[in-house]
Amino acid sequence: MPRLFVALPLPEDVADALTALQEGVPDAAWVPWENFHITLAFIGNVNGGAQHDVADALATVDGPILDLEIAGVDHFVEGRTPKVLYAAVTPTEALTRLQEKVSSTLRGEGVILDRRRFRPHVTLARFNRHAGMGHHIAQFVASNNLCRFGPFEVDCFRLYESHMRPEGAVYTVEAEYPLGY
Repeated sequence: MPRLFVALPLPEDVADALTALQEGVPDAAWVPWENFHITLAFIGNVNGGAQHDVADALATVDGPILDLEIAGVDHFVEGRTPKVLYAAVTPTEALTRLQEKVSSTLRGEGVILDRRRFRPHVTLARFNRHAGMGHHIAQFVASNNLCRFGPFEVDCFRLYESHMRPEGAVYTVEAEYPLGY
């Protein structure tokens, strides 16, 4: 069954700049630059017929071309275990509206989405469940928290399929939807 998500792609120069940050944290599984994106909605596993319905429904979502900015880095934790190092994306009204439209459209197709608050970000690294909250994470955040990239323009959003491989996930673009009205 395909494992799907909806996301915004990053321009290559922004991806290159983020790649330059990826060092100095033991136990970090750094995300390859080609997998950088800003998730709007994680769909999960769907059957083939539902995948086509989701793709068609997303074609009805519109929005303006987005001007976005990366503003610092931080991390997500679960209890005392680090989960993700990320580059924060400055929320904008247009970005939030687009995320809400995508979520509403997917729910209309019967997709059950996570109800957590939308926190736009680009995942830089993931940690396994045995990783500890060492000083390296705090040092990484402190050293890179003032980084700024952008503004940069995003003129589309995409439906991706995630293929799990032993060496990590590989994402393929299943559909692309232009922004701008």
